[in-house]
Amino acid sequence: MGIRFSGKGRRALVALALTTGLAVGVSGCGGGDGDDGKPKASASASKSNGSGPSPQEGESDTPLAEMKGPDGLFLQITSAVRDSGGFLTVNGVLKNDAAKNVMVPGGVRGDETEIVRHGRSLGGATLVDSKSKKRYYVLRDTDGRPLTTTGFSILKSGESLAVFMQFPAPPADTGEVVFQLPTFASASIQISG
Repeated sequence: MGIRFSGKGRRALVALALTTGLAVGVSGCGGGDGDDGKPKASASASKSNGSGPSPQEGESDTPLAEMKGPDGLFLQITSAVRDSGGFLTVNGVLKNDAAKNVMVPGGVRGDETEIVRHGRSLGGATLVDSKSKKRYYVLRDTDGRPLTTTGFSILKSGESLAVFMQFPAPPADTGEVVFQLPTFASASIQISG
């Protein structure tokens, strides 16, 4: 009976915590201070011209590399950031510059059985470190899924898709690697961080 009660007690405690969190979240979304129902402007609001999204950390307005792929597909690498955990995250934008819808080729996921069975991804991407003479493959989670953008197939004409790929980080003294993605041209990219 003690185990049964503690299980029910834990569920009740979790339900109470969720309810409290939701109540606080909803009241925080009210927006106004009660006077006229209009939200007050924040003193720390950004003074931007609103021309578009700001670059993510480590990204610049100028892409690190631009690579052409098949059927009008185009990949821009916007950042390659090394973090303290020993990973390197490559961010970019996959674009369809063609006048028609284009199916992203299955070859971009590579041909490893474990990655192929998890559907469309950019799991075939690699980094080549010429200095250390090593090739780095996209990392996988414990179920074998690649740590990259997944679940895409067709890009409409003019459509863009933000993408990422995560790799083991090359040694700290490596500042440049060659990025490769099957069916796309290769390109050298600079690592930051």
